[in-house]
Amino acid sequence: MSAAVGASKKPVRAWQRMLSGRRLDLLDPSPLDIEIGDIAHGLARVARWNGQTAGPHVFSVAQHSLLVEAIGGALDPRLGGPERLELLLHDAPEYVIGDIISPLKNAIGDAYRSVERRLLAAIRQRFGLEPPSPALSRLVKRADRIAAAIEATRLAGFSQSEADQIFGRPPALPDLLRSDIERLVAGWPTAEAEACYRARFEALQCRA
Repeated sequence: MSAAVGASKKPVRAWQRMLSGRRLDLLDPSPLDIEIGDIAHGLARVARWNGQTAGPHVFSVAQHSLLVEAIGGALDPRLGGPERLELLLHDAPEYVIGDIISPLKNAIGDAYRSVERRLLAAIRQRFGLEPPSPALSRLVKRADRIAAAIEATRLAGFSQSEADQIFGRPPALPDLLRSDIERLVAGWPTAEAEACYRARFEALQCRA
């Protein structure tokens, strides 16, 4: 047997170096390697809809997350800081694994979703959040779907009938939310999206 055949294989790298200096293991993430600065920085640079959105700037996952948090808060004004942080952080794993559109997620199956679940669990632990209740999980999914329906027609080129069929027609939302929607469903410069996401996280953490 040759030495090449008998030699052990070099371990495959499964970690990502962060600008904060942290080294995050994607398969076994430690809460100690998670920083909000890295999350805000990454999400502001990840494009929703594979970048197929109108406007001079990408529509980022950071902006989508802000929109979901605003919609969720409008659907249930009784939510406290931790619940609204759950809304804001619902797509936080995408700061390292990217935003994969739903049709591709379904094709990949559990390989992607298991990594996503482990990262989200570590993120919750890092920021002192409990796993969401079934009711809160349903609210997050509902707010996420409403946001997707709005984005689809306003930014991603879907017709209203096409969006209604895929995402459902968004419900009537409070008038106070309309200004937030108008502000959020536009492409922002990366630095603005990052700063707004981080500022909102810090404001909600103060309420937790």
